[in-house]
Amino acid sequence: MISPGVTLGGRYRLDERIAGGGMGDVWRGTDEVLGRTVAVKILLPALLDEPGFAERFRGEARTMATINHPGVVDVYDYGSDQQLAFLVMEYVEGDALSRTLSRVGRLTPARTMALVAQAADALQAAHANGIVHRDVKPGNLLVRPNGTLVLTDFGIARSALVGQLTVAGSVLGTASYISPEQASGAVATAASDVYALGVVAYQCLSGHRPFDGATPIEIAMKHVRDSPRPLPADIPPAVRAIVDRAMAKDPGARWPTASAMASVARQAASSLTTQVHQPAVNGAGQQGRPMSGGPAVNRPQSGGPSVANRPHSGAPTSGPTGHPNAGQARPPYPPVPRPVSGGQGARGAASVPPLQQPYRHPSAPPMQHPAMTPGKQSDNSGGRQVLIVLAVVLALLVLLCAGVISFLLKEGNTAMGATEPYTASSSYRLTKQAGAPHSPNPATEGRQTL
Repeated sequence: MISPGVTLGGRYRLDERIAGGGMGDVWRGTDEVLGRTVAVKILLPALLDEPGFAERFRGEARTMATINHPGVVDVYDYGSDQQLAFLVMEYVEGDALSRTLSRVGRLTPARTMALVAQAADALQAAHANGIVHRDVKPGNLLVRPNGTLVLTDFGIARSALVGQLTVAGSVLGTASYISPEQASGAVATAASDVYALGVVAYQCLSGHRPFDGATPIEIAMKHVRDSPRPLPADIPPAVRAIVDRAMAKDPGARWPTASAMASVARQAASSLTTQVHQPAVNGAGQQGRPMSGGPAVNRPQSGGPSVANRPHSGAPTSGPTGHPNAGQARPPYPPVPRPVSGGQGARGAASVPPLQQPYRHPSAPPMQHPAMTPGKQSDNSGGRQVLIVLAVVLALLVLLCAGVISFLLKEGNTAMGATEPYTASSSYRLTKQAGAPHSPNPATEGRQTL
């Protein structure tokens, strides 16, 4: 009976059972000789009855102890005691990925690719030493608090796995991640680990396993015959392609090595992380990348001017030819507010008051509005000035003409007042004196003689 407080091999005290599976139970224990915490995996007694299992497992334990990789759990010791076989390993502080998935459901594509890259690196280290894991699943992926991943339980599943699929529930987790060739009875290879890691990535991205069934045999056969349900639509195409290739039915169509899969997964994780964490510039979602439909910001185009002088949607450029600031790059910070039609900024940017003065570097020459640039007045301003000048000239001409007319009238009245009033008698006398011929008027002849 295994219980807390039992000591194995005379030095490993069992403190707490922390996990269990088809191959045995894992305990947190204490190495009483070195005084350190260890993980002790106790194999099921039934496995020891398999011919050659104990010796084969001991040989693999020695090989695993030679792997020096931060992503591979360290193997300290192997032993047997009281009809029990146990493996003493490094105790990893952290949670199994299976526990994280049961708590959060799904992981982001960037986080998934980062974990897949670390797991693939660990698998490559094992494959280089001739070890095939054969049981890659979230329960064997431990994630430390700092985010680094450790792959555990190398080589333990070498025992006849397909034969155990008939034991209901004993290797259900393993059946969910088994490769088609393993389910068909073929020998597991490095490509089998790549397939299982692709299934782990599928579960992280979708929140569920690709195949379900009532029994482990049914699940295993679905890996052989059926295609998995499509990943959610929000998964980037590059990530989808990585997972699809890893889960190919044909081992030759998968990633050729775990190292190749680690490389593409790390590249995808880096690209996705860069897109998420780029700081916003002038309202853009990412530095040097426009938001949907928006212009590029602070990103020079090949063969073209810098985008500091490139208009936002509908906004004026930095100035026409001859403008004092033409051809000069504006300082990259703070962002230069630019009014656009309707008082709205570029998509993703805050609205800018139309009268707000733009930022100017202290060493920059004085800025002038394009409409007030010397030697290039706007059309409306010039028309108004011409009309004003014409109106002033016309007003002066009217005043001048009125003055001249008034003067002439005044001079004429003065000259006429100095002569004798004009009457019929005076007109007659003037005519007589001038010797002009006179035609008598019968109507007035009598009065004139008197």
